[in-house]
Amino acid sequence: MALLSLRFAAVILLAGAAVATPCASITAPAVPGATVLSVVASELLNVTLPPVLFYLPVGASGLNVCDVKVNLTHPGVNDNVLVQVWLPLEGWNGRFLGTGGGGWATGSGSIGLAGAVMANFSGAMTDGGHANSLLDPSTWALNSDGSINSGLLTDFASRSLHDMTVVGKAVTKQFYGKAPSYSYWSGCSTGGRQGLMEAQKYPGDYNGILAASPAINWPSLIMAAQWPQVVMQQEKTFPPQCVFDGFIAASIAQCDILDGVKDGIIGDPGSCPFDPYKLVGSSVNCDSTEITVTYAMADIVRKVLDGPTDVIGRQLWYGLNAGTPLNALALTVPGPHGTTVGVPFTISDFWIRYFLKRQPNFNTSTITYLDFSMLFAQSNLEYENVIGTNDPDLSAFSSAGGKMITWHGLADPLIPPDGTLQYRQQVDNFMGGSSSVDKFYRVFFAPGVGHCGMGIGPVPTAGLDALVAWVEKGIAPDTLAAAGTDANGAATTKNICRYPLVSRYDGKGDPKSAASYSCASSFTRT
Repeated sequence: MALLSLRFAAVILLAGAAVATPCASITAPAVPGATVLSVVASELLNVTLPPVLFYLPVGASGLNVCDVKVNLTHPGVNDNVLVQVWLPLEGWNGRFLGTGGGGWATGSGSIGLAGAVMANFSGAMTDGGHANSLLDPSTWALNSDGSINSGLLTDFASRSLHDMTVVGKAVTKQFYGKAPSYSYWSGCSTGGRQGLMEAQKYPGDYNGILAASPAINWPSLIMAAQWPQVVMQQEKTFPPQCVFDGFIAASIAQCDILDGVKDGIIGDPGSCPFDPYKLVGSSVNCDSTEITVTYAMADIVRKVLDGPTDVIGRQLWYGLNAGTPLNALALTVPGPHGTTVGVPFTISDFWIRYFLKRQPNFNTSTITYLDFSMLFAQSNLEYENVIGTNDPDLSAFSSAGGKMITWHGLADPLIPPDGTLQYRQQVDNFMGGSSSVDKFYRVFFAPGVGHCGMGIGPVPTAGLDALVAWVEKGIAPDTLAAAGTDANGAATTKNICRYPLVSRYDGKGDPKSAASYSCASSFTRT
């Protein structure tokens, strides 16, 4: 018997039915509101990929899958959206996993798919109808007449996510001869936002959603990402990164112990009283050169930590927590003739140039404080209903039996975790309080953890496993297991407690071990 036939026979036995479809014979699924243009399916053997943060932390090797590519279009939009599905040739666990993207990329490509197959799920991703570029939407943002390509923006924001889910489930059913027993979503950053969009707009798509470091409140947070560069331009001061690092080190030195353990992490940033102005006049060593901290430098740090304000000082959005690296949004590099210049965050820079100004060559370094306030208002006015993804009404998702987990690093240098906190609080207010919401949606804040798992704090490692246990066994997670290495390279573990609880050190055990911590209402022992 041919190798393909042997695998197909195994699939039939695994599915427990005689209606499975060979990989190469998979046909076009029905996708409401869309027209399928093509279906191409073939086997991929011994797939190997390197590790990539959230989606594939340990890499992948030896994967054997049926690779299905479905291209579809939406009438009147003139788009061509790819949905790609990977189906394990052996060991399928009966579950389907939708995977999210990052930055300007609607999907994470083979990285997310490999992660799904590594866990024995069938998995799907979509490119949203455009090149999956993490940083650059220039190929699709504008029409030829300079207007916004609203069709592709809608695909990026929401529509293609639901289409991907419909296609992924249908193809899975064809190949294995039965529908997935459970369907899950997993994504971080843009992928986290997409997960919340699914819960809000398509509440019946998934039984469980893992939405990490979510880029919700997109029109606000994407403008907030530009704020540090506006501040430096307006103050005509561009501190070298070593100076910013000095402020970060000072904040950690002051506030590290607030959570009861000295580990190089600010575990309780909300209580940190760090005052950058106290460093004025001190010196920072930058490559053997002593640089004196000025008031203007301290003022920039204060404004970055406080977050953007309008021209009369009213807060527009959240800033970064003390102890968070500033080399993402407040990036500076050596310029000509011994100067230092600012480098804007690419994702927010493109947002302003393409989606707000509609001028690809617009120079964002010319933005004044007044300009910023006006652009912030424009961003929310024009795009909140398209991509805001902060609807607190999750009643349909809850009624459908859905469960959702969000975790967010407290040292995230790109997406302020206070935005996630605000959203959870809004859901609480809308849906009857924290105890009611905890029945289907739990949030976990990870001290010292950066964006989607960077940083030196222990990173949640089994969020999807916790979600599966909640959905299928009713075991609601009070903690998420986390692991990492500290600043000295030593292994650390911790159990990240569900909001509003915190992981409190017992004062006597190994501070690098999860066994020395328990969940409590505060870090203070009475």
